[in-house]
Amino acid sequence: MQYVLITGASGGVARALASKLQAQGQAIALLGRDLTRLSELEAAWKGAAELSQEAGAEAALDAVTQALGAPPAGIVHCVGSTLIAPIQRTNEAQYRAVMAANIDSAFFLARAYVQQLTKARAGGSLVLFSSVVAGTGVANHAAIAAAKGAIESLTRSLAADWSGLGIRVNCIAPGLMRTPMTERMVANEASARQIAAQYPLGRHGEAADAAELAAFLVSPASAWITGQVIGLDGGFSAVRPLVRS
Repeated sequence: MQYVLITGASGGVARALASKLQAQGQAIALLGRDLTRLSELEAAWKGAAELSQEAGAEAALDAVTQALGAPPAGIVHCVGSTLIAPIQRTNEAQYRAVMAANIDSAFFLARAYVQQLTKARAGGSLVLFSSVVAGTGVANHAAIAAAKGAIESLTRSLAADWSGLGIRVNCIAPGLMRTPMTERMVANEASARQIAAQYPLGRHGEAADAAELAAFLVSPASAWITGQVIGLDGGFSAVRPLVRS
């Protein structure tokens, strides 16, 4: 059975992606930390795991592979967290939580995935998520920028390691997107206008924007793309728009 595994499945981007893939007729499997938060979602398989730990990632990939008869043809790793704070106001517990949710989960999931694909002698596709703040200095983002920068480096390294195995690895680096996690930041008209003004295309992102790109990167349509970090940021990292007086 060919299917795509979506991690962090209760989040806004993951839900938008699940709807997109199902509308295309693709089978999906969903993985989250709390199975009860996935109860209303349709999927070929649903499971819960702590992916920031080696044992949790390996158990999750073992379970979905055994249940569906093959490892995922693709994984879109939507697990992550953010922290907006300067380094002097970031304590050790906060720093370690950001690293665990972002780079640790990506590392251990990737390790478990390649083990399953190698056993099955199969190719695959892994899509990770970074952030615009990994490539552009933005104030008050020290911990999350470090974590997301590590994910971008991991993307390129894995793409090099796995290219001979027929496994592709790519990364999406979004700007601010409206999701349940960021809803409070765009909840009122004034703050939404202020955020939109930072982006050359004049708006913040939506979960559907990330779902469109992730669906492409995990599909055969992107078969000659690997090792790429693709900005999904309305031009923030590449464009300085003309300021009209």
